[in-house]
Amino acid sequence: MDKPITLQALQDYIRRTDHNPDNKHAYFLKLVEEVGELSEVLRKDKRLEPGGTIKGTIEEELYDVLYYVVGLANVHGIDLEQCFHLKEEINQVKWSKPGI
Repeated sequence: MDKPITLQALQDYIRRTDHNPDNKHAYFLKLVEEVGELSEVLRKDKRLEPGGTIKGTIEEELYDVLYYVVGLANVHGIDLEQCFHLKEEINQVKWSKPGI
């Protein structure tokens, strides 16, 4: 198995392979489309089976949603790791959660 990937590495990879700031609206529309596809496979509980293909599964659609969230962050120049830490500070106060 490959080494674990960080959120920053994922952002860097997607930025290198698919980055077109002129298509901000298209990234959002793709995200909405992928959320719809995720909804469908969740309703059908279609999971990746051992030795099976990821195609048409919850796992595939979760990846697709993540991909377009990261793509949107990239075209808007947003560092998702920074956002995570800033939002977790708020959540820790709001929900009295322990930090990471």
